[in-house]
Amino acid sequence: MYETATLKEKLKLFSIILVPILITQVSMYLMNIFDTVMSGRAGAEDLAGVAIGSSLWVPIFTGINGVLLAITPIIAQLTGRKAHDEVSNKVQQGIYLSIGLAVIVLLIILIALEPILSLMDLEPGVRHTAKYYLISLCAGIIPLFIFNTLRCFIDALGQTRISMVIILISLPLNFIFNYIFIFGKFGVPALGGIGAGIATAITYWLVCFIALGIVYKINPFRNFRIFSNWVKPSFNVWWEQLKIGLPIGFAMFFETSIFSAMTLLMSVYSTYTIAAHQAAINFASLLYMIPLSVGMALTIAIGFEIGGKRFADARTYGYIGLSGGVFIAIFAGLVLYISNDIVAAMYSSNPEVIELTKQFIIYAIFFQLADAFGAPIQGALRGYKDVNVTFIIALVSYWIIGLPTGWLLANYTALEPFGYWVGIIVGLSCGAVALLWRLLHLQKKYAKFGEQ
Repeated sequence: MYETATLKEKLKLFSIILVPILITQVSMYLMNIFDTVMSGRAGAEDLAGVAIGSSLWVPIFTGINGVLLAITPIIAQLTGRKAHDEVSNKVQQGIYLSIGLAVIVLLIILIALEPILSLMDLEPGVRHTAKYYLISLCAGIIPLFIFNTLRCFIDALGQTRISMVIILISLPLNFIFNYIFIFGKFGVPALGGIGAGIATAITYWLVCFIALGIVYKINPFRNFRIFSNWVKPSFNVWWEQLKIGLPIGFAMFFETSIFSAMTLLMSVYSTYTIAAHQAAINFASLLYMIPLSVGMALTIAIGFEIGGKRFADARTYGYIGLSGGVFIAIFAGLVLYISNDIVAAMYSSNPEVIELTKQFIIYAIFFQLADAFGAPIQGALRGYKDVNVTFIIALVSYWIIGLPTGWLLANYTALEPFGYWVGIIVGLSCGAVALLWRLLHLQKKYAKFGEQ
């Protein structure tokens, strides 16, 4: 990261930060796409099982990852005010915290998985796949959380291309591992959807080892001496990260878990409906990587400027990110509308699943447009370290407005499963409006500081 003086310089720097983040996020999500698409080729039960497993795993992963994301504004603001000597301690404590959180998640999954699946009205084959898909993923949770902490440190320095390279190396390997374990190649038995969990866990270990090597060996990261002079775990430093990370994590958990709740509520419908819903939301979530990436870039850029007390520059980055995210999302929505036949056929060869998927995709277009407003604003607010209001907005808009609206429409109108999607659109739209109000309020507040 470096200081900029003109709008042209800001656009250039923001693009340099954003493009690698976008490629990284899309590539990471492609791992989930590979799991879903390749499991669908193994059978409808495998696709539905991975759908249920993903619905339980993604909110947990996203929520914990939100806690770890606190490292990004912390490091960005430290570098913005040139306090480089404090960086090593923050990253080391972040690694300790990531391991602790991973152990807690493992225990929760191992204890609660069977009871949760037993409560759901699933076919035996679907339940079996969902259970062992998640158990397989558990083997990669600790390295995944360590990697995410290191990635936040790398990205906070503006070196987002490094994260991109790591993921681009691992992506084809994940595809190969999926091919081997799902379909049974090179002497390995065909494990269907369960094999997707094994393949992804192996990939998590690989990206962790690559990130460790880069931070240890390559400049500018090695200059911070992250792995030298290890300090003892400090609950005070953990609390500093948790004060920022917990609201971020809960906000992201509330947003992603509502989609999982939809999938779980849809377990009363046929396996084909579950499979089609998961296929549509899986691809729409890939498009969500665009505004999400814009938000992550805004966290870095705005955090750096706030650390240096350049409040007007921070506001300019906010406008750049919001306008760019919306424009790209509108374009992505048009592409999704035009290519819905192709997208639906990617996930299944079953005509009924394809037809249902195409119907779900129409609704997905509208809620990803609402996300195009909300996600960049959330990233901008994280750059200001303003996270508590975002948490409240997420809770209210998604769980108090969105999901109940969807349930009512699904159960008391002819929309049935599509009613849940309409409810999500309503919730996301309300959240986006509230987040925009918060950002404008915060910008006015910092503008007054700049005048003093």
